[in-house]
Amino acid sequence: MIAETRQPTLLALGLMSGTSLDGVDAALLATDGVSAGKPGLSLTISYPPALRQGLRESLGGVGAVAEIERDMTLFHAEVVDELRRRAGTPSIDVIGFHGHTILHQPEHGRTWQIGDGALLAELTGLPVVSDFRSADVAAGGQGAPLLPAYHAALAEAESLPLAVLNIGGVANVTWIGADGSLLAFDTGPGNALLDDWVLQHTGAAFDQDGLLALQGVVDLGAVARFLDHSFFARQPPKSLDRDDFRDHATALLAGKTPADGAATLAAFTTASIAAAGRWFPEPPRAWLICGGGRHNSYLMAKLAEAVGNAVAPVEQQGWDGDALEAQGFAFLAVRSLSGLPLSWPGTTGVAAPQPGGRVHRPPS
Repeated sequence: MIAETRQPTLLALGLMSGTSLDGVDAALLATDGVSAGKPGLSLTISYPPALRQGLRESLGGVGAVAEIERDMTLFHAEVVDELRRRAGTPSIDVIGFHGHTILHQPEHGRTWQIGDGALLAELTGLPVVSDFRSADVAAGGQGAPLLPAYHAALAEAESLPLAVLNIGGVANVTWIGADGSLLAFDTGPGNALLDDWVLQHTGAAFDQDGLLALQGVVDLGAVARFLDHSFFARQPPKSLDRDDFRDHATALLAGKTPADGAATLAAFTTASIAAAGRWFPEPPRAWLICGGGRHNSYLMAKLAEAVGNAVAPVEQQGWDGDALEAQGFAFLAVRSLSGLPLSWPGTTGVAAPQPGGRVHRPPS
């Protein structure tokens, strides 16, 4: 990244609905879109079961997408109202509304995040920036990951090089060089395949603290065959859809017990993250972990074994790992209003630094 001119500080509210389908993260951030700024109150509100199921059924762009889009936008408006109430109704300048990704095929020039930005602006009475990814994909980029700019701003005072790893439904990493250079890409599965396996075999939404995986045995042969997937041989930047590995993983898990399947799926995640390190220009001094995966102590222990570097949750640096993605989209909303780039050749493969986002103003 090049040095950027400081902009006026705005109070932004970021909203993130991740591929884990668990709910909406919301966070306040006072920032100029260049420096990391000052975080404010944050919260997470889980999706009602019916809405979560509707989102799951819309993946791939099928089913009653328009109805689900309206329902999830209304839910986001309720989350905004709740955060504003808890924060004492501060004067907010802009909302960064990521929406929910139901289809991501940048190789075909397509990425689809449902969420009606105009409706959210009308419901909240606030300007809304949405559709963060489309401009990058239209310009030939991957459209993901989009938070390296925020990771770099947060890491300004850290010892570099550094890897910031987000283990959400899909896992992605930002490598930040000592000179401020960025390399970012999806590494492989995060929690999504493991969550789906646990739901199917136990009825639980996820493997709480890795207790199921802890009882299982990893199939090392399956892990090796998993890493034979062509995705891992592709040079980054590169990105994934939530279910890109579903068929590949399902075939490798055939006949396994719930515990053995969970342990092997966790190994798919950690092994693919470790494999990502070969693309870094130089090894990071440490890996800082955000996303829901950092709450899984089994996964974190296995990750430390796999990468062979210092591994720690981002809280060790004073960052909020539960709010970080929502803060990141608050940050990007402010950048979007200022016309600053959201992506670079090293983060999405786009040819030149690319601004993005679509601004929706509330009715006057």
